[in-house]
Amino acid sequence: MRRKASLILLALAVFCTALSPLVRWYAFPRLAKIPANQYQDMVLEAKNATLLDYGTMKAKTVPKVTVVQTLRGNVEASQKIEKTAGKDVVVWDGLSYVQGPDGKMVSRIPERYIFDAHTQEPVHATGEMVDGDPVTRAGLEFKWPFLTERRDYEYFDAQARTTAPIHYKGTQDFRGVRVYYFEQTVPWTKVPFPKAMPVKGVTPRSLAKTGTTRWYTTVRKFWVEPVTGAPVYGEEIHKEELRGGTLLGGRDKVTAFAGHVKMREDYIRSTVALVKSNRTVVLLMTSYLPWGLLLLGLLLLTLSLWLEARGRRPADPAPTEASAPEPVSA
Repeated sequence: MRRKASLILLALAVFCTALSPLVRWYAFPRLAKIPANQYQDMVLEAKNATLLDYGTMKAKTVPKVTVVQTLRGNVEASQKIEKTAGKDVVVWDGLSYVQGPDGKMVSRIPERYIFDAHTQEPVHATGEMVDGDPVTRAGLEFKWPFLTERRDYEYFDAQARTTAPIHYKGTQDFRGVRVYYFEQTVPWTKVPFPKAMPVKGVTPRSLAKTGTTRWYTTVRKFWVEPVTGAPVYGEEIHKEELRGGTLLGGRDKVTAFAGHVKMREDYIRSTVALVKSNRTVVLLMTSYLPWGLLLLGLLLLTLSLWLEARGRRPADPAPTEASAPEPVSA
């Protein structure tokens, strides 16, 4: 009986030990992915910012500029692209909406971001765009890959439509979460005017006729939770200028927008809570379950060997009956 139990335990030990690396290196890369129907929004604010008054064409300081960013998963579009891409694809329809302190629109820039659901690498397909202009992305945007590494990554800038390195600057603690800090500086770059302008009747085409151009620079900062690859916080030191042309009335340049854009406090709290819960799920596949199975396998192996040793131990000799004494004759 002990020998039979020992063999069963040995089989279970082999199974658990073999399953441990399979969960980490086979199941996790295939099961961990961004859901196609995900929706998220984010509100950022730049307080005491500089904003251009298009009525007077003069820059002024305003109490606050608000940036609302939304990302909506387009399930129908992702399923259509998956048929030809041969992989799990996510399509995010994004919108960056900027409004002044009076609630009026400053700019409105839509974009479509298509990427691999597992690796977050861009997938190039019809419909990939920024503000209606077709683009071919390279590098990351919005999210880092699962199990982010301590190294530089390529990051796509939607304003400039270009990709540049975003540099790993160190490991920090952000509200109880261990994060990697990344920073990217985009130098002054000529960028297109938004299709939707705050002044009715003014279009990028009419602005082009004046000879005035739009320039932009930013310092982009992200604090990324490395297990999930999700940013828990972000900032931008953002500047825009209009330069040259007849629109400025002889001036060389005028500030269109300048401000330190930061996530609003309530969105910071909700993002940190969400990332913490998602982190536990990812760790279950990458750490808790593989290591647990390995330790269980070693425990079962030890128990199996112990039972086998007990089964092979020689039994104690059985007691024999004492023989009766023979009669002795005289």
